[in-house]
Amino acid sequence: MADTDAPQTNNRKRAFMLFGAVLAVIAVGWLGYQWIEGERYVETDDAYVNAEVAQVTPLTGGPVAQVRVSNTQMVHRGDVLVVIDPTDARLALAEAQANFASAVRRVRQTMATRGALGAVVGERRADISRMQAQVSIAEADLARARIDLSRREALAADGGVSGEELTSARNAFAAAQGNLAAARASLTQAQAARGSANGQEAATDALVAGTTVETNPDVLAAKARLDQARIDLDRTIVRAPVDGVITQRNVQLGQRVSAGTTLMTIVPVADAYVDANYKESQLRHVRPGQSAELTADIYGGKVVYHGKVVGFSGGTGSALAVIPAQNATGNWIKVVQRLPVRIALDRRELAAHPLRIGLSVDATIDTHGN
Repeated sequence: MADTDAPQTNNRKRAFMLFGAVLAVIAVGWLGYQWIEGERYVETDDAYVNAEVAQVTPLTGGPVAQVRVSNTQMVHRGDVLVVIDPTDARLALAEAQANFASAVRRVRQTMATRGALGAVVGERRADISRMQAQVSIAEADLARARIDLSRREALAADGGVSGEELTSARNAFAAAQGNLAAARASLTQAQAARGSANGQEAATDALVAGTTVETNPDVLAAKARLDQARIDLDRTIVRAPVDGVITQRNVQLGQRVSAGTTLMTIVPVADAYVDANYKESQLRHVRPGQSAELTADIYGGKVVYHGKVVGFSGGTGSALAVIPAQNATGNWIKVVQRLPVRIALDRRELAAHPLRIGLSVDATIDTHGN
């Protein structure tokens, strides 16, 4: 019996040794794999779908006349979402059109007046020349009447002329003086009229000099108000700024909205990405451009998304919280922080298996990938 039990014991020992050797090889292989490849892949289940959502806000106010979309509806950029009652905007446009036409007419009238004033100034110059000639004639007449009067006064002392002739000479001299005074007054009046015409021409010229009807400042200002009125009318139709899904629709038919009021939100699901919150100790070898594989809970592990690391958030979630954690007691306990890493998704895979923001995702980054 002793001889029979010895080989069995030896066989059992060899089996245990072989089994131990196999376990040791497996352990060494696993440890080697972890040492070589363990840090290559970093993964987290703290990841969620996100997107750059677009908030739809009107640029003008008024009562809502139409609401053409509802929550969960897919829309495309340029689709009409909401129509605001355009009555006030149309009236403002009509007023702006009338003001623009009036400004054009005023400028044309001013330009025509400027031309007429130029003719008036020329006429006043001619009047001055005529008055100057009349003053010269009156001065000559006065000089002649003075000479005639002097001669007759010299002859009257010797009785060479009659008293009637002397009186006539004196009357002629007085008339010549009056005519000269009247001519000088007319010249002064013509000069004043020319000065007034020059002033009016200068004032009119200041309004239109160097411009045409189209480039006149008054016309340009009226045109700007007209363009603004047209834009305000166009803005009564609120259109989708991006492709996406309508969510959080807050506007109702008949509601009066003001500029800047949030009417709804559009989620561009075709441009969704993933924010994966990795522990800070996992990010030692993570770089932008590295490839990633992701699975979403909504589809399970059967659907695998492929993406690229885009970049890192500027701070951890706790640091960017509304109320950051502060420790003023001195009882500090270190907590491993998580940093959001943005991962862009393949648009074709998103189109085949759409996602919505907020869905949970498992993300694995290949730190050896490009």
